Amino acid sequence: MKKGLFLLLFSVSLILHSQEKALLDAQVRHTIEELIDFVSIPNDALNHADINRNLTWLTRKFSERGFNTTLLPTSGESLFFAALPMQAGKPTLLLYMHFDGQSVDPARWSQPDPYKVVIKASDGAGGWQPRNLEALDNGIQDEWRLFGRSTSDDKGPIVMLLNAMDLIRKNEAELPYNLKVILDGEEEKSSKPLAEAVGTYKELLQADYLLIADGPMHYSARPTLVYGCRGITTLTLTTYGPIRPQHSGHYGNYAPNPNLQLAQILASMKDQEGRVTIPGYYDGIKLSDAEMAVLRAVPDDAAHIDGDLQIGRPDRVGAFYQEALQYPSLNIRGMASGWVGPQARTIVPATATAELDLRLVPESDGTRLKQLVKKHIEGLGYKITDKEPDAEMRSTDTHWVTVGESEVTDAFRTPLDHPFGKHLVSLMGSTFGEPVVQIRISGGTVPIAPFVNALRIPAFIVPLVNPDNNQHSPDENLRIGQIGYGLQTLVGILTQPYQP
Repeated sequence: MKKGLFLLLFSVSLILHSQEKALLDAQVRHTIEELIDFVSIPNDALNHADINRNLTWLTRKFSERGFNTTLLPTSGESLFFAALPMQAGKPTLLLYMHFDGQSVDPARWSQPDPYKVVIKASDGAGGWQPRNLEALDNGIQDEWRLFGRSTSDDKGPIVMLLNAMDLIRKNEAELPYNLKVILDGEEEKSSKPLAEAVGTYKELLQADYLLIADGPMHYSARPTLVYGCRGITTLTLTTYGPIRPQHSGHYGNYAPNPNLQLAQILASMKDQEGRVTIPGYYDGIKLSDAEMAVLRAVPDDAAHIDGDLQIGRPDRVGAFYQEALQYPSLNIRGMASGWVGPQARTIVPATATAELDLRLVPESDGTRLKQLVKKHIEGLGYKITDKEPDAEMRSTDTHWVTVGESEVTDAFRTPLDHPFGKHLVSLMGSTFGEPVVQIRISGGTVPIAPFVNALRIPAFIVPLVNPDNNQHSPDENLRIGQIGYGLQTLVGILTQPYQP
């Protein structure tokens, strides 16, 4: 009797699982079709007309799912805002994504039109072969990919959200949250109006938690949760020699060489291990044992990373990759002076320029770090100016440096032990049956950071797309299996109540 009951329950379980998979596969197929339609609308962040056409599409699609929608004017492009009818007593989730994309150069793509999605399968030799949409009628192929601009960054996650709402409705599931959505139309050009919009629309954007569906998962393909991202600011340094390039035979031992000056300045900023030597640069950064344990738990493979970069030994700002990301960086991103290669000339150059970017963490203030850099340069005997030195200035000193600065985009980071973060980790881990990769802070910078800091609510990045998606580059793509992952992740988050 017990054996018969077990077999009956097992059979019922298989049937239910089969039904759930069929429902998910059908929704994945619908997501693909809807994404193809969305991507067909060009979304160049630099083209106002493109952004408007995308706003029209979004208004229609979110309205079909029962959202109240509106456009929020800013000093730049309008933001798209959608919300389900609010219910008292429920916490509020605010979801952020962006619908604009990087400009495209069709000549560099492996398809005629980057805005017409092409489905491709691996040819087993590192290449890709086109497939017809109808081929998916025989079953969803997780390893096939959708190639097109913004399939992954960030139209894919937006369409996943729309279809997650469809699944929730079909399953007649309850939403334990009030749900708001804010979609950005100029993320790819730094989202400058976004933080200001918080002040203008503070009441509308009020929420308990912010989820950001942007960026790629960890390359291990395990469920990933990111607690923050670094900020950024930049410096431009220019040193000066003779007023015009001079013959190196005539003046090589006489006219000060700006390349040498610049090289000496830059070399003085770091030690042989790649650590910044400027006093106070790393002040305020302390990592607890618990935080270090989370950093070490990230399944990074140092041999894989070093092999991919083809470096013999990494810098030692941190003992391993994740620890290195917890500190502000000082990166020389470009240098220019004179001529090189076949165009090289025997001259003493007139100027030498270096471009620096400083990646920031919450403990580091970008303005303060720039001041430390300038103070360090002055300590080497140089005089700093914000304009090219004129004849009078040059007659008094040969050690002038012009310093140009950009604005500061701050970092943001939610504590690793935040209760809602623990809820997300537990939920995602149980959904997919494997440990969640927790990234304390990502290395890059997203323009959402000032927005997060202005809202003053806990924020979490939930990446949904494959790490090798070529975002911003030719042949951007979305692995089809990520759609199923995204639907399950979003349905789980939106339907599983959080109990503090």
